[in-house]
Order: sequence, then C-alpha cells, then structure tokens
Amino acid sequence: MIEPLKPSVGWGVLHLFCRVRPGADGQAVVAAVKALQDEEHQVVPFTVLGHKADLGFLAIGPDWVVLRRLQSGLQAAGLEVCDSYVSLTEVSEYAAGMPEEHLQARLYPTLPPAGKRAICFYPMTKRRGDRDNWYSLDFDQRKRLMMEHGQSGRRFAGRIVQLITGSTGLDDYEWGVTLFGVHPDDLKETVYTMRFDEASALFGEFGPFYAGVVGSAEEVVTEAGLA
Repeated sequence: MIEPLKPSVGWGVLHLFCRVRPGADGQAVVAAVKALQDEEHQVVPFTVLGHKADLGFLAIGPDWVVLRRLQSGLQAAGLEVCDSYVSLTEVSEYAAGMPEEHLQARLYPTLPPAGKRAICFYPMTKRRGDRDNWYSLDFDQRKRLMMEHGQSGRRFAGRIVQLITGSTGLDDYEWGVTLFGVHPDDLKETVYTMRFDEASALFGEFGPFYAGVVGSAEEVVTEAGLA
C-alpha cells in the first residue's frame, strides 16, 4: 500500500468530470465511488448538463492517495476523465474573528448539503493586470473588498451552500468554487449578483462552468444511461 499523503491542515478536494465511453460499466462506476466513501472521505456524484461532460464527481478527504484511487477506479470502469480540478479546503486570511465552528466547517465540510440538488463548479483567479492588480492592494483594502463580497453572498443563505477551495500551486487557477442550490436559478442569481461586487467586477477572472444534478452513485449512473 502507498503511504498516505495528507495536508497539514484541511482536506484534499478533487473534481472529476467524465464522459461515458462505449463499454463503460455502470456497476463498476458505483463500486469505485463506494470504495472511496469511508469515515473520512466523501464523494458527491452528479450528472452534468451540456456537452462538456456526462458525469461529475466531487471527492473530498484527507488522503491524496485515496482521492487518486477514485480517479483510477472510474477510468478502469470505462469513463474518460475529460476535465478535472485539484484543490484543498482552506480558511481565508480574511476570516479572522469568525466562530471556530464556522472555520472548522470550511476545513472539514459534510457534503452534499441536504435539499440542495443543483450544483455548479467553476475555477477563478484574482486579476494581475497592469491597471487592476489584486496583489498590489494592501491587506486592509483586500479585506474590505472581501467583506463586501461576503455580505452579498449572505443574501442567499438557505438557498445556497458554497465550498471555496484553494488551488494556488496545484492547478491552473487560484480557487475552485462549488455551489449547491435548492433550484438551478439560485445558482444563476448568486453568481450574477456577486459579479457586481468590486472584488469580482475589477479583479475576478473565471474559468469554465459546469452545472448538474446531485444524486446517489446509482442515480447518476442510471441517468447517464449506464444502468
């Protein structure tokens, strides 16, 4: 067995977006998901709408070796991984003073949130342009902008649960954002509203969006035509 590889704080997060190939085995896909799920590791399967992928899997837990094992299992089951994202759970540097239970929930979340079957994922980076450069601002300026951004997000409490994970040095962008919503339009309204905040309007750069429907492994396999 390969020795575990764990972050010193928080958990690893792996988003996998897959296409169904001829000969893919739905039962093997379900088995790969269930083989990962234990007391520490979680998998959120979802169907993906649109041409970018057929299925998505959000895997989260402490051991990178275990997370990679899910990827191997899905590929062995006949799925093609057409996109992915690697990140870590984190507590923002602007979160000082938050209650400890809120900080722990960011580092060690329980997923998926009940009653929120709509999901979207996108990566993002803060701009480093000649005129608008996030990293040329001092800490107090950045904190003010992020507090404003957070206030906009709190308008959607009860409708949206967000998971923001850090990926600097791990993937092509600096953060991964996963939103769980009650309704699909909750996702749309949240992103639209928060793009008017200065932190996004001036400094946000976004990658591709994936949207879908959360379900059990058996449900998503059936919806993908693999049952």
